[in-house]
Amino acid sequence: MSDFVQQAVQLAPSAMPSWLTDHAKSSRDFWSKSTLPTRKTEAWKYTRLRPLETGNYLNAAKPATADASLIQPSLIDGLNVHRLVFIDGQFQQALSDSDMPEGAELVRFADANERQVDSINQHLGSLFDRENHLFSALNDAWLKDGLFLRFKKNTRVEQPVQVISLTTSQEQAFSIAQRLLVLVEEQAEATVIEHFASTNEEQNSFTNSVTELVLEADAKLHHYRLHLEEEQSIHIGGVHAGLGRSAQLNSFQIALGSKLKRLDVVINHQGEGAHCELNGVYLPQREQHVDFHTCIEHAVPNCTTNEVFRGIVSDSAQAVFNGRIHIHPGAQKTSAMLSNKNLLTSNKAEVDTKPELEIYADDVQCAHGATVAQIDEQLLYYFLSRGISRQEAEVMLSFGFINELLNQVHHQEIGDYLRPLLAKRFAADPKMTRHIT
Repeated sequence: MSDFVQQAVQLAPSAMPSWLTDHAKSSRDFWSKSTLPTRKTEAWKYTRLRPLETGNYLNAAKPATADASLIQPSLIDGLNVHRLVFIDGQFQQALSDSDMPEGAELVRFADANERQVDSINQHLGSLFDRENHLFSALNDAWLKDGLFLRFKKNTRVEQPVQVISLTTSQEQAFSIAQRLLVLVEEQAEATVIEHFASTNEEQNSFTNSVTELVLEADAKLHHYRLHLEEEQSIHIGGVHAGLGRSAQLNSFQIALGSKLKRLDVVINHQGEGAHCELNGVYLPQREQHVDFHTCIEHAVPNCTTNEVFRGIVSDSAQAVFNGRIHIHPGAQKTSAMLSNKNLLTSNKAEVDTKPELEIYADDVQCAHGATVAQIDEQLLYYFLSRGISRQEAEVMLSFGFINELLNQVHHQEIGDYLRPLLAKRFAADPKMTRHIT
C-alpha cells in the first residue's frame, strides 16, 4: 500500500453529519485496503499518478476569503443564472445567490432535514462501484459535506444553476473534495453548469470531484462541465448519471489540460426510451495531460446515445480518450453512436484513443470510430494563397475543428463565453482572436 493511500485516509474529516458516518467509514475501509492504479492497470495505462503521489497534496485547505473579484472571470455574460460558489472547497454563502429558482430546492448535506436525508441516502453512491472508480471511493471517504440539488416533479426551471468551484494558490499544496448530487424528478426540466476554475497564479491544489445525476421518468437535464483550471492544478473527477424511462440527458464537457487531469463519465440507461447526448472537447498543450474515460451502459431496450468528443493536442501534450458503449443482454432496439476525432498540431503531441463496443444483444444499431490527423495541407494552402499567414491559418483551422460542437450547445451564451477564452489559447498574438471569436 502506497504512502499516498495511507496518508489520504488520515485526511478524512473528524466531524460530519451523523447520518453520513457509516457511508464514509465504509469507503475509508475500502480505500485503505486498495492500491493505486499503475500503468499495468488497463484503465490507467496511459495516465501516470506520479504527480499526485510526489506532490505532498494531502493537506487541508486554509480558510478561503470571500472576494467577489475572484469569481469575476467565471461569470457568463448574458446568462441569468442562480450561482453557488466554492473557493478552495469551502462554500461561500456571501458570494452565492440565496433564493433558489421556483421549482428547485438546494441544501447542503450538513443542513439537510429528515426528508432530504432520506432522499440523499437513497441516491448517494448508487450510480458507481468503488472497484472501478477508486477515486470516487476516496471522495466518499473525505465526505463531510456536499450539495443536494433537487428539481421538483412537473416543473420546468428556466434559470440555470451554476456551481463555481474555484481554487487559489496557498502556501502549501492541498486537497479538496467536491460532491454534487442532482435529482431531476418526473417530467422536470433543468440546467446545471459545473464550472471548475482557478486564479491566474500557479496552482498547487488537488481536486477530487464526484457528480451524480439522477433523472427520473420523462425528466430532462442540460448539463455542462467546464474544466478551465490553471495548468499546474490536478483534478481527478467523475460524473455518474442514471436515466429513467424516457429521460433525456444533454451533457457538454470541456477540459483544458493540466499537470494531471482524469475525468470519468458514466451514463446508465435504466429506463426504456432514455436518450443521451454526450459531447466533449479537450485541449491540452505544452506538457499538459488530459484523460477522458467514458462508459455508456445500455441495460434496457429502446434507448439511444449519441457521443462525440474532439481533441486538439499541441506541443508535447498528451491526451487520452477511452469511450466504451456496453449493450447488455436484452437491451434490444438500442441505437448508440460514438465518434472521437483528434487533431495533432505538433510532431511531439500524442493522443491515445480507444473506442469500444461491447454488444450482447442482436437487434441494435451501433457504430464507433476514431481518427487522428494533422492540419490538412490543402486547406492550409487555400488560406495561404489568400494572403493569410500560416500562423493565422493554423489558428483558424484548429478552432474550426471544435467550433461545430460549441455551436450545438443548448445555451448559446455558454458557447459565446468559451470562444474568446479558447481564442486566447490558440492565438499567441491577441490580434488573431478577431478571426475566431
